[in-house]
Formats: sequence, C-alpha cells, structure tokens
Amino acid sequence: MSKKQDKTQKAAIADLALDFSSGFKYEPAPESSSHVKLEKQYELFIDGKWVAPIDEKYFETTSPATEQVLSRIAEASAADVDKAVKAARNAYENVWSKISAKERGKYLFRIARIIQEKAREFAVIETMEGGKPIRESRDIDVPLAANHFFYYAGWADKLEYAFPGKKANSIGVAGQIIPWNFPLLMAAWKIAPALAAGNTVVLKPAETTSLTALKLAEVFQEAGLPAGVVNIVTGAGATGAAIVNHPDVNKIAFTGSTDVGKIIQKAIAGTNKKLTLELGGKAANIIFEDAAIDQAVEGIVNGIFFNQGHVCCAGSRLFVQEGVADKVIKKLKDRMKSLIVGDPMDKNTDIGAINSKEQLKKINDYLKIGVNEGAEIFQPACTLPKKGYFCAPTLFLHTSQSHRIVQEEIFGPVLAIQTFRTVEEVLEKANNTPYGLSAGVWTDKGSKIFNMTTKLKAGVVWANTYNKFDPASPFGGYKESGIGREGGLHGLLPYLSLS
Repeated sequence: MSKKQDKTQKAAIADLALDFSSGFKYEPAPESSSHVKLEKQYELFIDGKWVAPIDEKYFETTSPATEQVLSRIAEASAADVDKAVKAARNAYENVWSKISAKERGKYLFRIARIIQEKAREFAVIETMEGGKPIRESRDIDVPLAANHFFYYAGWADKLEYAFPGKKANSIGVAGQIIPWNFPLLMAAWKIAPALAAGNTVVLKPAETTSLTALKLAEVFQEAGLPAGVVNIVTGAGATGAAIVNHPDVNKIAFTGSTDVGKIIQKAIAGTNKKLTLELGGKAANIIFEDAAIDQAVEGIVNGIFFNQGHVCCAGSRLFVQEGVADKVIKKLKDRMKSLIVGDPMDKNTDIGAINSKEQLKKINDYLKIGVNEGAEIFQPACTLPKKGYFCAPTLFLHTSQSHRIVQEEIFGPVLAIQTFRTVEEVLEKANNTPYGLSAGVWTDKGSKIFNMTTKLKAGVVWANTYNKFDPASPFGGYKESGIGREGGLHGLLPYLSLS
C-alpha cells in the first residue's frame, strides 16, 4: 500500500470514528402489533374458565411508552382468591395428583410448544405493557419462558432419579406472586416446576403487567390443561395478601421487593407453608486491570442499561481497579452516548420505557439524592420522548460506601462507580450491602475468578459475562435477597416433600 493510500484509509477510519462518536441516525424500525389480539376487558381465570370478579371491580393497564390504555383487568377480592384456591385444591385432589408423571410432562411440553408458536405475540405484548425493548422481549424473555417449560417437562417423570434414595411427593396448592420486570418469564419460572412436581397453582401477576399471564391462560386452555390446575387472579397488594394468608395454600413463591418479602415471611411464620423468596439486589460488577476492557464495558452496559435496570440482579454497582479506571470510564461514557432511548417497539431502541409513573418518580428521586450526596452525575445528551415514562442512562462517579445510591436498590438505569486497588478491598466493598443476589467478575485469570466466586456473598456470580440465564441453572440470593432457589434441579425442591 502506498503512503497516499495509507493516508486516505486512515482518514476514512477517522471519519467513521467521528460518525460513531456523534451517533448514527437510524430510520425507525417498529415492530408491528397488528397480529396481537387483546380483549378490551379480562376476567379472572379460575377453574379453567373466565370468571367475573365478585365485587365487579376492574382497573386499567396502560403502555408506559405511550400512556395509552391497553385493556381493563379484573381485580380479585379475597372471595375470588378463595374460589381459585378451592378450584386448585379440587384439581389437585381429583385430577393432577392422580394422573401419571409422564402425562404431566406431556402437558408441559405442549405448553412450551404453543408459547414458541405464539412467541411474536407474547414478545409484543410484553413490550407494549412492560416498556422493555422489543429486542429483549423477543430474544430473551419469551424464548427463556418456553425453555423453562421444556426443561421441567423433562423432569416430570424423573423425580425418583433427581433425588436418589428419597421419595418425592407433591405438596398441594402453590400460591405464586410475580413482579412486573419479567412477567412471562417469572410465570414460567414458578408454574413449570410446580406442575412438574405434581402441584396445582394460584398465580397473581403484577397489576401493571398482567396481560402476558392472561394470554398464558389462553395457552393453558389450548393445551387442554385440566381445569383448576392453574388459576390466575389479577389485582394489587390486597389480592396477593389474600393468597399468602389463605389457610389452604401449602406453598408461597414470591418475587419482588425485600420489604414485601419480609411482610410475607412474618405472615406465614408459625404455619406449615413452604416459602421461596426472590427479592432485591444491588449487584457488584468488578473489572480487574487484566480484563478484556471492551468486552467488560459491553457487559456492564448489558447488565444495567439494556434492561433499564429493571432486573433484580442488574449490575448497578461497578468497581474498577485503579490502573484502568480512567480508560473504563471513558469507554463507558462513549458507549452510553451511542445508546438509543425511545420507543420500546422500535427494534433500534436500546433503552425503553420505565414501567410506571411511580417507578420513574422513585428513580428521579434517587438521582436527586445522588447529586445532593456529592456524587458526580453523568448523563449522555439524548432527547427523551415527550410522552411516556423515560429516563436517560446515568453514571454516578466519586461515590463511596456510605452513599444511598450505592447501598439501596434503585431499579432503574443508574450505575454507581467506585475504584479499588486490591482483591481484599474490592471484596469488602462488594459484600458490604444488605443484599446478596448476584455479581460479575471481569478478569483474564481463571484462578482469580475462582478465588472471587468463593468469597463474594452472592447467589449467582458471572465471569466475563453478565445476565446470562439457563433453565438448568439455579437462581437465588443470600441475606436480604431471598430464600431458596428457582431454576434447575434446585427449583423443584420447594415444590416437593422428600421422604
């Protein structure tokens, strides 16, 4: 190559780099919703039928991106919950516990296949109601939900091999309460192992994201699942409390805030109910000097910004070894400048809408707290949509362990950064929160990974990646992040009595 050609090539590369730094302008690429069928009003799903609530109360569910009303949802009272529990008990005693484990597995396989067939519709509804980017709903949430049903379908007739020397018995009726951040996936995490173990279910989805659970009820009907095996009651806190306090529920599974988890734990104290709690988190991502920096930066972005921070295991704390701190922070800021915030139905969007007006207010309150505490805030220049609930990706620099934004769960696209020098220092800082759900380690040394994973007080530790899930892998936390595990073989245990 001549000097002139080399100079021309370098100039072209420089121009391309300038284009990247200033941000490409993409043409809109919206996902169509024309194939989605939503009812104007949804009733309760009890005993295989759609049933109007006894009190005739309904509430609206809206799109957080457009503030448009999507449907009206039934609000279940304690009397409605009682009907659902009785239906679940009847189905357990007379149908589900009597059919063979092989037959139970066939139903789960059928449900998984139907979810796959309806994957596009589920993804669009999840995005319309939840606000997360369509890419995440399409590529992560829905496939994982189907995979959990496939996985536990395989275990249904193999329980005697899962726990050698033990007899595995079902426990009865499971009451399950799920959050708004992964509506379909959380339903699959809970329903699939419960059914595989031979139990029946009363499920309550979050009031802001009920639609995919109700569409899942349609899947159960299509799959021919016996009436009463899964019942879905919608509503808010009072509905969930009615499930928790019902005397004929044998097991409670809850995913949500630590505060509510503590209330549930107190409510069932002294009863024989089994309990699984998957609660809050304040995960630490740790970048060592020997890490692949570009890979680590992309992992950090994936762990906190692509999901709007709406993941209990979101990597909301970042610890960077001092020798590479300036480099990492610069690359992180540059990457944040390229993120697209906007319509979650657009396939170009990286950061969608915050789930609700109340959640956005909480995030904004924490941004003010961070500034008032003396942390340095960085947000890339971006135009937020005028309608809907949106928040720009945010970094806080010069933070310390005493900052509230470091200690408390924000549940938004907010990252607090600290530096460290030694392994001992970062372990002390990373473990110094009330939570212990997840963590990430970025390093080139396998020995360092194993050393860190044995000393980090977190239920899940990713190495040189983040937010990777598999149905065969257990998930859960320590301390105020919860009790028990979901997923994998461990996920069957809370739904069984071993003798």
